[in-house]
Amino acid sequence: MSAQHLVRALGWPPHHRLDVQSRHGMLVICSASDGLHQVGSRGDLPLPANARHMCRIDPGQPVLLAAIVAHDLLVVHSVNTVVRLLADLHTHLAGAGNDR
Repeated sequence: MSAQHLVRALGWPPHHRLDVQSRHGMLVICSASDGLHQVGSRGDLPLPANARHMCRIDPGQPVLLAAIVAHDLLVVHSVNTVVRLLADLHTHLAGAGNDR
């Protein structure tokens, strides 16, 4: 997956070592000197098949990327996670409207 602008914002050069973990339905990518993965020569990010599977991210499926520069992290959200989070937010907003 190409995320050159986010990789640059994080200061990760090509071949920078990374750790990729599945957490709460998201992929969390961070710097790791002993990481098993690395930034590609063109700023591509590895999304290992087993981690994608654990997060229910199908090949070719759109994802939302979020760089958290202050913590040297990149988070990959599946479409399903984004839909769930938005539904929760909308439910909360609808309930808050009844408190007026």
